[in-house]
Amino acid sequence: MTSKQQSSPHQFPDGSDAFPHRHLLGIAGLQPWEILFLLQEAGQWVDLNRKSSKHASRLEGLTVINAFFENSTRTLLSFEIAGKRMGADVVNMHAAHSSVKKGETLIDTAVTLNAMRADAIVIRHASSGAVSLIADKVDCPVLNAGDGSHEHPTQALLDALTIQRRKGDISGLTVTICGDIMHSRVARSNIYCLTTLGARVRVCAPPALLPAALDQMNVETFTDFNAALDGTDVVMMLRLQNERMSGDFIPSPREYHHLYGLTRDRLALAGEDALVMHPGPMNRGVEISSDVADDADRSAITEQVEMGVAVRMACLDVLTRRSRKVEGWS
Repeated sequence: MTSKQQSSPHQFPDGSDAFPHRHLLGIAGLQPWEILFLLQEAGQWVDLNRKSSKHASRLEGLTVINAFFENSTRTLLSFEIAGKRMGADVVNMHAAHSSVKKGETLIDTAVTLNAMRADAIVIRHASSGAVSLIADKVDCPVLNAGDGSHEHPTQALLDALTIQRRKGDISGLTVTICGDIMHSRVARSNIYCLTTLGARVRVCAPPALLPAALDQMNVETFTDFNAALDGTDVVMMLRLQNERMSGDFIPSPREYHHLYGLTRDRLALAGEDALVMHPGPMNRGVEISSDVADDADRSAITEQVEMGVAVRMACLDVLTRRSRKVEGWS
C-alpha cells in the first residue's frame, strides 16, 4: 500500500474500553472505533506473518479449542495457524467426531467444553444462534466462526482490513456485494461492518435471493448487476449457498453467470481501479470468471486469505487480555 493510501491513525479509548466485549459473536452493535481498533491490532500480525520467523509467545500456555460443527477447511486452517503462531495450544474438534452427532445436545457440548477449561473457543455451526447459546454456557471468550445465515464476523473484519490496506479510509467508498445475499452470513456481517465504517453499500442479486430484511440495513438494493457496478470502488462476489437452499432460486448456473457473473467486460463498468474480492470458495465460471479472479492488479482474493490469519490473531489476542491480566484490561 502506498503512503497515499495509508489510513490516518485513530485514537482509541484506553485498555478494555477500546473493546469492552467478552465475546465476538457478530459485527452488529459494534461501534466504529471498536472495529477500527481490531483492524489496527491486526496490522502488527500482518507484519509478523511476512517474516521468516512467524512465532510469537503472546498466548503461550493458553488452550484454544476450534469447535467446528460445520465443515470449513479454509476457516479452520486460518484459526489454527493464528492460534499456533501466537504460541497457544490449539485443539480442533471436527463435527464428524462430535458427540452431537450421537444425540448429545448443544448445551451438553457447551458444558463439556467449559469443563475442559479452555481459554478461548472458536465455534462454527450450521444453525443461526447456536454460537450465542454456547457462549452463554462457558466461562471463556467465544469467537463466532460462522453460524447459519446469521453472521461471520472475522470474515467481515478481514475484508475490511483488505479494503483499508488497498484503498485507505473505508468511509466514503462505494462497495457492491453481489450474489446469494439471502443465505450469506458473510454478506450480513460485511453490510454491518462497512456501513458502520461509513461506506456506501450496494447489494445485488436475483429477486429470489434478496431478503426482505435489507430494508432495515442501510443499503441500496439492485437486481441489475450492471447498474450496481456503475462507479463502484469495491466489488465483492459471493457464491451460491446451495447447501442452504431448499427449492430452485436460479434457472441454471449458466443463466446466473450470464446475468450476475463478474466478467472482464462487466468489471469495466465499475471504477477504473475497482478492487475485486471473494470470500471463497469460488465457483469459477458461475459468480466470477477465472481471468478476473486471477487478475494480479485488481483481485485481492489471496490477500483476503492472508489478512484472515492476522485478523484472527488480533481477535484471539484482544479477547484473552483479561484472563492474561494485561494492564488496563481488568
